[in-house]
Amino acid sequence: MQHPLQYLDFDYSEDADGIGTLDAMASVAPAQLGALHGEIRAVLAWAHAQWPGGCGPLDEGGLWHYDLQGAQEVSTPLALQFDEVTGHLQATPGTPAPPRTQITLTLSGGPEFCNALREAFGVD
Repeated sequence: MQHPLQYLDFDYSEDADGIGTLDAMASVAPAQLGALHGEIRAVLAWAHAQWPGGCGPLDEGGLWHYDLQGAQEVSTPLALQFDEVTGHLQATPGTPAPPRTQITLTLSGGPEFCNALREAFGVD
């Protein structure tokens, strides 16, 4: 059964040893943050349920591993004006936009793990 993802868009790559890596990055406004968190919970809960006790560094015997990072950024528009007489550029900050949250999720594992995750979540 596939669990479609709306915010996490995974890219898949594989190294010479057959270890696969699925990288996703999403940047959302506050209104979408709960949905993004839900997708992350779904992916990680699925991985823990399908491979219980298998999460750990692959070089230490883990079957799969993940890295999850986030940052919040506020964008403030600038009104820019150039004075052709003086040659000066003036920047006036506008009203900051609501903060966007950017989250990256990287999962790695062997072929069985990666293929199952790709099938479960419709990752190409």
